Amino acid sequence: MKSTLIIGGARSGKSHFAQQLALKSAGGVLFVATAEAGDEEMRQRIEAHRKARPSTWATLEATAHIGHQITRSIGRAQTVIIDCITLLISNIILQHERRINREIDTAAIEKVITAEIDELVKCIKRFDAHFIIVTNDVGLGLVPADKASRLYRDWLGKANQMLAEHTDEVYLMVAGIPVTIKLA
Repeated sequence: MKSTLIIGGARSGKSHFAQQLALKSAGGVLFVATAEAGDEEMRQRIEAHRKARPSTWATLEATAHIGHQITRSIGRAQTVIIDCITLLISNIILQHERRINREIDTAAIEKVITAEIDELVKCIKRFDAHFIIVTNDVGLGLVPADKASRLYRDWLGKANQMLAEHTDEVYLMVAGIPVTIKLA
């Protein structure tokens, strides 16, 4: 089928637009949620997102290895929403830091992120479904003051570039309005 990348800033309407695209699709929907509830406020956000989705949609909560997990869970879904790559990259960095419990190993994390996105791209190409991928663009503001934030910005930017290269459509969300960046 096709693949769509929706990119924009925080609260720009990305998730809403993704859900509207999915509602126009025929067949079942698999919603892949990458968020982890690290605190009460995040738990409330996750719960609000759950309530906003149609109850007929299947949900897969996956914090890493999403290509593999989608492959196991897609079933007969004709649409897959991945919301969002921003949190997926954050999860990977945090999981890596917890495992090694020391200075950030930039080369190792970059390899893990690249492998994660490569695995997702292979998954997208494998299935005859519409993949709708949500991500943030965090590189439009000031240069972050600390190394970890700059690395995160760089890694997410690379992941977004990899996905944009391999998706059919790319939309930039600005104040709830989708701006077409790429059409197949």
